[in-house]
Amino acid sequence: MFEIGFWELVLIGVIALLVIGPDKLPSAARTAGLWIGKMRRFVTSIKDEVDRELRLQELQQQLKEVEKNNLQPLVDETRKTALDVQNTLNQVATDTQPTNNTPEVPSPTPVLTSSDATKPTERQQTPS
Repeated sequence: MFEIGFWELVLIGVIALLVIGPDKLPSAARTAGLWIGKMRRFVTSIKDEVDRELRLQELQQQLKEVEKNNLQPLVDETRKTALDVQNTLNQVATDTQPTNNTPEVPSPTPVLTSSDATKPTERQQTPS
C-alpha cells in the first residue's frame, strides 16, 4: 500500500522512539496498527462496492443489448406466424361456410321389425 522498504521502517521506528518515548511506543504502535487495519478494511469495502456497481452496470447494459438484438427478430417472427395462422383460419372459415344450395339428404333405409321379418315376400311365395 505504502511501498515502504525495510530501512525506511527502521528509520520511522527510531524517530517514533525518540519522539514518543519507550514507555508509550507499544500502545502508540497498537493504536496505529488498529487505525491502519480499519482504513484498509474501509478502502477494501469501498473498492468492492464500486467494482460491484460497475459490474452491475455492465451486465445491465449487456442485457439491454441482448434484449434489443435477440428479441426483436423473435417478436417479428412471432407476429408473422400469428398473421399466417389468422389468414389460414380466415380461409378455412370462408371455405366451410354453407352455400345457398341445400344438400341432398339421403332417404332413410327401411328398418325391418320382427313382424316384417316373418312375412313372406312375393319371391318367397311364388313357386318356381
